[in-house]
Amino acid sequence: MAKILFRRLILVLAAVLLSAAIPALTHANHSWGGYHWARTTGSFTLKLGDNVSSAWDGYLAEASSEWSVSSVLDTAIVAGAVSRVKKCQPTSGRVEVCSSTYGNNGWLGIAQIWISGLHITQGGVKLNDTYFNTAKYNTPAWRRLVMCQEIAHTSGLDHQDETFGNPNLGTCMDYTNDPDGTLANPDQVSNEYPNQHDYDELVDIYTHLDSATTVKQALRNNANRRETSGGELGTGQWGKLRRSTNRGRTELYELDLGRGRKVLTHVIWAEPEEE
Repeated sequence: MAKILFRRLILVLAAVLLSAAIPALTHANHSWGGYHWARTTGSFTLKLGDNVSSAWDGYLAEASSEWSVSSVLDTAIVAGAVSRVKKCQPTSGRVEVCSSTYGNNGWLGIAQIWISGLHITQGGVKLNDTYFNTAKYNTPAWRRLVMCQEIAHTSGLDHQDETFGNPNLGTCMDYTNDPDGTLANPDQVSNEYPNQHDYDELVDIYTHLDSATTVKQALRNNANRRETSGGELGTGQWGKLRRSTNRGRTELYELDLGRGRKVLTHVIWAEPEEE
């Protein structure tokens, strides 16, 4: 807690100094379509259900701590409410984070949000250990990047940059082939954690207040389970492809549930193995 408070103080001071010198730079611009959790207070706590293996626990705790540096968002790790990790059914009012050997289906990580209008009602993260158990992806840098990024998507953040081969921006919201910045030139920075631009964007997203909240501690909603169990193993359950970048390595899908309700799925695909 002391670390988080100290980091918040440093970030606030840095933001004040930067805004005084260059006001335009403090305005962020990578909201995910304006989607956000409805809430009635200026800051809120988003619960993250822990359904990950021991190999992921430390990275989940680290990502939770880093995103809680935000002045508007706290995250709290709670016991997972998932009965079948490979399905990773959502829980109303919170985010379930799951890891499992989902198979050689191509995807490395998934972030899903269930929305009603622009309001997020529940979220889910899936981490595919079929690939994270391989030499290429079984590294602290890759685990930090993907965990950090997928959790951020469930709060309404999109990517700052979607090109893998260009210089790192110093944020987990930037796609890269070099997460810790050790493969390129000595000036390459790490993309394992959020940066100030991410915290600024969260402030932009959550500046307004809503008349009700979708952030709650409810148990899993059975109706939601029947209509939203998609996104398990294949693209056929994610709905229509809405965006594809990097020659299909990163994609966004949309499943229309009717009456203004949708499931949106961000997918990062594993890099094909060289033959």
